[in-house]
Amino acid sequence: MGTPLTLRTALIATGISIAYLILAAALLGYKPDQLFLVVLFNSLFYLSGPTRRFILGFTVFIVFWVLFDSMKLFPNYRYNTVHIESLYHLEKKLFSIGGLTPNEFWYAHRTTTLDILAGIFYLCWIPLPLAFAGYLFYKDKEKFFQFALSFLLVNLIGFVGYYACPAAPPWYVQLHGFDFNAHTPGNTAGLGRWDDYFHVHVFAGLYAKSSNVFAAMPSLHAAYPLTVLYYGMKFRLGWINILFATIMVGIWFAAVYSSHHYVLDVLAGITCGITGIGLFQYLYRKVGWFTRMVQGFIRACQSPQP
Repeated sequence: MGTPLTLRTALIATGISIAYLILAAALLGYKPDQLFLVVLFNSLFYLSGPTRRFILGFTVFIVFWVLFDSMKLFPNYRYNTVHIESLYHLEKKLFSIGGLTPNEFWYAHRTTTLDILAGIFYLCWIPLPLAFAGYLFYKDKEKFFQFALSFLLVNLIGFVGYYACPAAPPWYVQLHGFDFNAHTPGNTAGLGRWDDYFHVHVFAGLYAKSSNVFAAMPSLHAAYPLTVLYYGMKFRLGWINILFATIMVGIWFAAVYSSHHYVLDVLAGITCGITGIGLFQYLYRKVGWFTRMVQGFIRACQSPQP
């Protein structure tokens, strides 16, 4: 069982790595992140059998990152009209608080305590699913792939949403009004106050790498913790699900509080998460070739039998 290191597998892994670096540099421009990804993958691939099985399992997440990064090549605003004013007015119509959108309300009532909490919760949006995936990988390979492939499917549905309904985030309206500017750079918005408080550039660095400013709907920040909580409950992880639920609600609040998302974006993200999870579960239980594919992934990452 498992994936032995043979000349063929080594050539495939190295070939894909070199091809990715060449294409990424040619199409996107060289970035240290790309080199880091390739070095990390190959280091773990060649280090040992256990690390090779680990990185092959986590290839699901590498595929997600590559796809997300590649969206820079195909900005969604080229294919559909960006929703700016209409989304703002719909948000105000449905969720108005004293004549303000929830984002405007919280901006007017911002506090240092909420700034700190919002930043802490928002920083969990990627580490949480990765840590959960790492736990499942060593605990149960089948559960790991159920979660990992659901995560990938949720993202793919979210990417479709980005192109079907390009949408500006609330901070865009706060800074630029309703006029569309395709060259607007990413912005930390309310999360910048977290950076300022701790004298760091964490969120500034993250949003400088934003693939697309006009990809606010659906909010995948809202979908990720929901996916984690669903599988935490499905796999009966007990009290840890209380932590998952707390982080989930915290991220939802932080998304609105920091002016990165409207409530509508969060609801769309929740819908995206539910759809992705439901679709994966249907495919895994009902569609033979899909089930066999997942089982193949599981076998590839199993430890060799003594």
